[in-house]
Amino acid sequence: MKIDDKLKNPVWYSLCETHQKFVINYDDVKFYDPKICPFGAFTDGSKTATALNEYAKLTDKFFLVSENETPTYDSRFITLDKKIEGCQMVLDNLVELEISEEIVQLTENHVDEIYNLIWLVMPGYYKKRTFDMGKYFGVFKDNQLVAITGQRMQTDDFIEVSAVVTHPNYTRKGLAKQLTHFVTQEIIKDGKHPILHTTKGNPAIGLYEKLGYRLTRDMNWWYYHSTQI
Repeated sequence: MKIDDKLKNPVWYSLCETHQKFVINYDDVKFYDPKICPFGAFTDGSKTATALNEYAKLTDKFFLVSENETPTYDSRFITLDKKIEGCQMVLDNLVELEISEEIVQLTENHVDEIYNLIWLVMPGYYKKRTFDMGKYFGVFKDNQLVAITGQRMQTDDFIEVSAVVTHPNYTRKGLAKQLTHFVTQEIIKDGKHPILHTTKGNPAIGLYEKLGYRLTRDMNWWYYHSTQI
């Protein structure tokens, strides 16, 4: 299968390949173990309602991710909070960048620090065991973790750059740019193609474009919550 076909449904193919150990299957709908990541994907929107009802017994808030398909849901048990209009970016050619910061790979010992920083900047979705999805790298200042970038969805062909987060006291210092560049290089070293996802209109899109990424397609995030729990 061509990489472009997998990129049309990145959560699905991540759960079919590299992250298969995290999968929870409901017919033609696949979800991550909710302790890892509250994401799901599907190939047939007519089958998502039953799957959502089952998954909602495990966790109260979760996403289905799709390019342009619309999932169905059972309004007796599930509420659609919002549809987040996102976009996918794929690296063309990595632009050279001088790395002046000391960037370190984060370990199990940093899980709480990663979680706390992400929830400070982007509260709501990150789980502590999302750390298990890929490598995470960070920058420390005065023994404090102040910026991170990690890896999330993965297949045999691509790895997603994710969790690009900087503490509010350390923004506008180029930390996110250097970390994104560094993690992108690490993905290339692994022989895979770097991709990332963000929301439409996010100012960070300009930063990613300067590093050599380009917008490729829409990617929608359907955010639900359970009325069963």
